[in-house]
Amino acid sequence: MDTENPHMHQFKRVGVVGRLEGNAQSIDTLKHLIEYLQSKGVEIVLEEHVSFVLPGHGLHVYSHEKLGQQCDLAIVVGGDGSMLTAARALAKYHVPVVGINRGGLGFLTDISPDELEQRLDDVLAGKYEIESRFMLQGDILRNGVSLNRGQALNDIVLSAGSSGRMIEFELYIDDHFVYSQRSNGLIISTPTGSTAYSLSGGGPIMHPSLDAVVLVPIFPHTLTGRPIVVDGNSHIKIVPGNLHDTHAMVSCDGHLNFTIEGDEVVHVGKMADQLDLIHPSPNNFYETCRRKLGWGSRLTG
Repeated sequence: MDTENPHMHQFKRVGVVGRLEGNAQSIDTLKHLIEYLQSKGVEIVLEEHVSFVLPGHGLHVYSHEKLGQQCDLAIVVGGDGSMLTAARALAKYHVPVVGINRGGLGFLTDISPDELEQRLDDVLAGKYEIESRFMLQGDILRNGVSLNRGQALNDIVLSAGSSGRMIEFELYIDDHFVYSQRSNGLIISTPTGSTAYSLSGGGPIMHPSLDAVVLVPIFPHTLTGRPIVVDGNSHIKIVPGNLHDTHAMVSCDGHLNFTIEGDEVVHVGKMADQLDLIHPSPNNFYETCRRKLGWGSRLTG
């Protein structure tokens, strides 16, 4: 969705988030960002982790919760991992988020540091596109009672953990039995996560606008084990098999990790809250893929 100048006065209090410890280049970008925002007369709030790397900054410091409740915009300085952390913390507050890339590929943090002022000029002037990216919630249940819960913007992954051994499990979608499988695990990915771990596991690239989830087996013990794309509103249930000789794990965006016991069941579904991700105009997903993934450019005669 493209927005224009009616929103140019919307962003009056801006929160700055990220994990920048020990990264001198990221800290330089952070200082540049603060100087830029101050020149625009914007009230600046630092998330607690950011404040640690700027002693004597003299700015307000908020927790993720308070920042989400009281800021009009959140700017993430870092890589996609920093954006994933921000998404899990801020999505429920519906504060829009934009990213300045100080990481690797930067599919989510798509403003380069050398374009910071030009691109944020557009954002503050209301010249941006905003995408609502849905997220997943995973619950680990025993006898119908939730023991652990996590959220993910990219993926929720069942794996064999540090053992590296195969695990057995049954997969159900909307209470329909799909298959039993022996493998190293299963990746349950959103379209946002389809260019991350899912891609390395052989999953398809999905356009961010799709309301779909892809399930990608991790090294399945069968030649017919292939990714499955299902409706984004599907309810996914994983019932582990015999885990006496190994320990299965569930991870959310590679960050939250839970151990699975033999009598526990994993439920995964769409969260009610979405992440509102801002891109400076113009934004083209396929052009981003060309840049980030090294796809070929146009053929010339």
